[in-house]
Amino acid sequence: MSPRDDAGADVTAEAAPARGLRPAPPTWLLVALTSIGPFTLQILVPSLPGLAHVFGVPAASAQLALTGYLAGVAVGQLLYGPLSDRYGRKPLAVAGLALFLAASLGSAFATTVGGLILGRIVQAVGGCSGMVLARAMIRDCFPRDRAASVMAFVLAGMTAAPMLAPVVGGLLDEAFGWRAILLLTALAGAALLAAVLLRLEETLPAPHPLPGVAGFLRANLGLLRLPGFLLFAGAFSASSGVFFSFLGGAPFVVVSGLGLAPTTYGLAFALVSIAYAGGNMITARLAQRFGIVRLLRFGTALTFLGAALALALVLLRPPSLLNLFGPALLMAVGNGIAQANALAGAVSVRPGLAGTASGLAGALQMGFGALATVLVGATETGSGVATAAAMLASAALCQAILFVGSRRALL
Repeated sequence: MSPRDDAGADVTAEAAPARGLRPAPPTWLLVALTSIGPFTLQILVPSLPGLAHVFGVPAASAQLALTGYLAGVAVGQLLYGPLSDRYGRKPLAVAGLALFLAASLGSAFATTVGGLILGRIVQAVGGCSGMVLARAMIRDCFPRDRAASVMAFVLAGMTAAPMLAPVVGGLLDEAFGWRAILLLTALAGAALLAAVLLRLEETLPAPHPLPGVAGFLRANLGLLRLPGFLLFAGAFSASSGVFFSFLGGAPFVVVSGLGLAPTTYGLAFALVSIAYAGGNMITARLAQRFGIVRLLRFGTALTFLGAALALALVLLRPPSLLNLFGPALLMAVGNGIAQANALAGAVSVRPGLAGTASGLAGALQMGFGALATVLVGATETGSGVATAAAMLASAALCQAILFVGSRRALL
């Protein structure tokens, strides 16, 4: 079997409607489950420059509150996928949100930066449950191209969370301090846990065996051996790396480099979130018409152009809010188009392991994002050059992945 045949068998076998698809959960609940993780990630970002002063540590140490969260999401997503394929989506959602609630309260009362980072890691492990499980539930209930459309609608709906989170975080930090931010995440976790207990119905068509650590490794390594999964998950991770590079560096450029308030960053970032939602809506409307591959190519091309423009502006123009956020809008539209299609492709490679594939793709994404934030945190001086360079490097890697896929006749 040729690479094209192999990829085609893996990726497109479930393009037609499958038998036994379950009724989908309420859209608002899918949005909320998907949103809690990004909301919690983003809401503390405006406080990162201030946390360095509060705890008397270097900026790179405060940055670990972001990096640690991404690392926790990466690890957590590996676990929720196979466990939900065995025990169901709802029990894992309840367990994850309970852990998130406890960790949010612990983080709010941390007395050292190390305690805060640890609390954020555990908070991420709990909060990422909704991200994995919502994607798997969508794949439980819809065939591939329809899943891409629904996933894009959900991602567009959840855009309000990362759009509002930096604004809310900046306002809470200025009015009450950073601990109030984490108390708010605890309240949000409690509300969502109650909603899951009351409104979520199980969508897993049939449980899959969970043969222990060996089986877990076998399932994940099996996915990593599939060219189709590597292509879609790789594009998903690298295109996300552009965003995480921006997320890791932009607050320090705005607050430390330009001398502006944390709320200014939050308000500017809201525009980036709106642009991302616009990209999601393009996918939601066009995925079934054009297919996920063409939209993935288009979205990643826009992301590359945005990253290249960002580096050109910081090198050739004086630092300004417009030069920083203008290219980020183009990047965000491209990411909004690309990511739903890449993710829908990744979880459709082996529909029977949709939860495992969702978790592994998400882990790769967050692991790559964590590395990007470490790199940016260690090199960004406030000028924006390091941030833009990391953005362009991630975008170039994404194009390389798509190029190799084309050469191997996977696209």
